[in-house]
Amino acid sequence: MLVIPAMDIRCGKFVHLLSLHAWEELIDNYDPIDVARWWKEQGASMLHITDLDGSFRGQPESLEVIKEIVNFVKMPLQVSGGIRTLKHIEDVLEAGASRVVLSAIAAREPKLIGQACKEFGDQVAVGIEGRNNMVAVEGWNQPTDWSINQTAQSLRELGVERVVFNDTRRDGSLKGPNLQVAKELAEKTGLKVIISGGVSSLEDLKQIAELASVGIEGVIVGKALYTGAIKLKDAMKIK
Repeated sequence: MLVIPAMDIRCGKFVHLLSLHAWEELIDNYDPIDVARWWKEQGASMLHITDLDGSFRGQPESLEVIKEIVNFVKMPLQVSGGIRTLKHIEDVLEAGASRVVLSAIAAREPKLIGQACKEFGDQVAVGIEGRNNMVAVEGWNQPTDWSINQTAQSLRELGVERVVFNDTRRDGSLKGPNLQVAKELAEKTGLKVIISGGVSSLEDLKQIAELASVGIEGVIVGKALYTGAIKLKDAMKIK
């Protein structure tokens, strides 16, 4: 199973996002390159980078950080945050990212999704933030009338092969991921699904690994790794 450490970037630094409007720098002046190098040494095969400035401004803001991590650490990056146009996708991939994750806001523009998949193929995934089985947008606070499964099916029809599913009620909560919704999402759409949000223990990871047969491809883990609740080397042993 693919276990992907999460890294949040703000103002060129590695920070830990506590909630949508609150973050703290884990260590003063901590260099993202050092964090990325640490995860590589621990056995990570990919990192998930969230460009927080990009998320709030609606355009990529951490391209230099991405370039530096790729150049100095040389490991695949999956990048999200503020990627809303074809030019944004191109810029992030040219900076060295292996994959970009578009926000669910992009689902409002099917032409963009279709063209992105046509031009960039498997390098494009879409993030689905959910709440009560419905898609949430605008910083997770605004629920929509789009069901998660219907939205995912529409994305599949546009050429999307992979989604990152995050239950916003559990993100950063250490209360466990929403496996039921993630499993249903994978089963009903045939999409590859990466789970994000709520993972708190090795037991959570074992339960996720058991869903590989239905299309659950991996998991993004943040808080549980940084608090020491999960050791990456232990997580990597789960098959």
